[in-house]
Amino acid sequence: MTSPPLPLYGSRYALGEQIARGGTAQVFAARDQLLDRPVAVKVLFPELSSDHSFVERFRREAQAAANLSHQNIVPVFDWGEADSTYYIVMELVDGEPLSSIIRSQGPLDPVQAASIASDIARALAYAHRHGVVHRDVKPGNVLITADGQVKVTDFGIARAMGSDEQVTQTGLVMGTATYFSPEQAQGLEVDGRSDVYSLGVVLYEMVTGRPPFTGENPVAIAYQHVREEPPAPRSLNPAVPVALDAIIRQAMAKLPAERYRSADELRADLDRFVRGQTVLAAPPDAPATVAIPRQVPAARGTVDRYDTDRGRSTTPWWVAAGAALTLAIAAVVYFGGRSLGWFGAAAYVRVPHVVGMARASAEATLRASGLRYRVDVVAGSATDAGRVLRQRPDAPATARQGSQVLLEVAGPAPVRPLPPLVGLTVAQAEVQLRAAGFTAAPKVVYVPATSADQRQLTVISQSPASGSTARVDTVITLDVVKGTKLVTVPNLTGDSPAQAGAALATAGLNVAAQLNPVFSPTVPAGEVVSTSPPAGASVASGTTVTLNVSNAVTVPNVVSLSLQEAESQLSAAGLNYRVAEVPAPATDQVGLVTNQSPLPGKVVRPLATVTIFVGVASSTGTSPGTGSTGPPPPGNSGGAPGQG
Repeated sequence: MTSPPLPLYGSRYALGEQIARGGTAQVFAARDQLLDRPVAVKVLFPELSSDHSFVERFRREAQAAANLSHQNIVPVFDWGEADSTYYIVMELVDGEPLSSIIRSQGPLDPVQAASIASDIARALAYAHRHGVVHRDVKPGNVLITADGQVKVTDFGIARAMGSDEQVTQTGLVMGTATYFSPEQAQGLEVDGRSDVYSLGVVLYEMVTGRPPFTGENPVAIAYQHVREEPPAPRSLNPAVPVALDAIIRQAMAKLPAERYRSADELRADLDRFVRGQTVLAAPPDAPATVAIPRQVPAARGTVDRYDTDRGRSTTPWWVAAGAALTLAIAAVVYFGGRSLGWFGAAAYVRVPHVVGMARASAEATLRASGLRYRVDVVAGSATDAGRVLRQRPDAPATARQGSQVLLEVAGPAPVRPLPPLVGLTVAQAEVQLRAAGFTAAPKVVYVPATSADQRQLTVISQSPASGSTARVDTVITLDVVKGTKLVTVPNLTGDSPAQAGAALATAGLNVAAQLNPVFSPTVPAGEVVSTSPPAGASVASGTTVTLNVSNAVTVPNVVSLSLQEAESQLSAAGLNYRVAEVPAPATDQVGLVTNQSPLPGKVVRPLATVTIFVGVASSTGTSPGTGSTGPPPPGNSGGAPGQG
């Protein structure tokens, strides 16, 4: 009984076993038949494909993730529609979800947990710089490979910041309640700091073995995120260092303004902790600087009683003090009001967030807010070119209208010539690329060898090509030999050597320079009898095949020819001959060949001996050693040896 054929999506993705299942889709291991590589295909549940909001959310995931190329983000290759549903094609990561690791191992080592969180933050920071907020950061969306590499996946409810089309609108709560930020739980607008909060929750769970809030339903959990403080990580696991406890608490601050300003800031503090340096996050019990009001001595002569020495009322002093206080309050109101833009003074405005925007968009946003700007062009990657990397002051600071905001805009990445990499190992190629100034790790594509001179695990081609120029952050593709491509030797029997050579070249095989002559009683001379290796054999591409070519000779018809003519034709055919004299049947056949053996048309080996019977007059008799008394010696009537 044959197995049913595997589902084929997009005419190229053959689905295999299911490897994951979520709330809206299921993930299958698959094979890209066009590029012959394993992939993961995420398929939306068919019952949801008719729901426009879900389909739009699914499409947004593909578009958002396809534009993100980072070592800690699972890349998206393709997306499409098949079988009345939608699918996304991603890299197949050989790893384990962080959620499974936490369930199986319990609380992780603090340094290990901080290192994992640092890689997640690095991926989120890259996405935020490209205008994408993940909105569903949780252990189930983090994969850990066998060599410890961290991969963030499933930008399933991500929304491109600044997009006119809001798939997840304000008031619509999406994500996983256990890892919600308070603003997500309330359906408010979110930015990268919402991902910072969710990552803080993930880090909390890594070091304690449990999430900070649990409840009977998502609503109950969401309420706790908004209103309640979680138990300190150190209260659940005393092994958590004070510094890491402080990092988690700052990341999980209820108000976005009290958290780390960006995923990059969180990553930097986590890296300080891993290196054993002092972190910026302050522990919750750190002493705060309290401003103590300066005591102002009472005005000289001011009293709150009767002057007993003089025995008269102090009311005039109170009136004077009240007048002075009124003037002071008026001054505070006036000058304070001017600082807020009242009484004709310049107004203060809130600085908008323009990091990640294109330069032109950032400038227009600042102008619309009544702010000036100064642009400094700094080094950046190709994907960041022309975008704002940093701004001073940061959003949402307050600044005087008309004041200047400094924008650091990424310039184009430097361009360098590519070094020759063909013939090198991958490690050698990486060294050469770094020496030439290229910063990105190359993309290695393993291909089977196509010729015997291609060494295993060496580069056989590169893209872009050697000598061309490219940006220093360009990912260079290296085709590296691994394994051998097998081809089948075709059946060439009856072909000419030229025809056989062309057929072998088409099959990816080489033909030996020398032909191997063999005898075949059925194949005409000059045609291929067989090959070595034989037809039908599976051999490596580029293998040299020897052609066994027939050298058989067809015996010519020399009957009725003169002895001299017969000798000439037999010699020209590559045959030996011997002469036997026999009585001529008639006088006109004296001196002519009356018979031959083998007969005409017989296929024989080269240099085979043909006996020709020559007629002689009856009265002549027979010569010694010829005629019917016995076969004559080879050659022309006993001519010199080797003539025939």
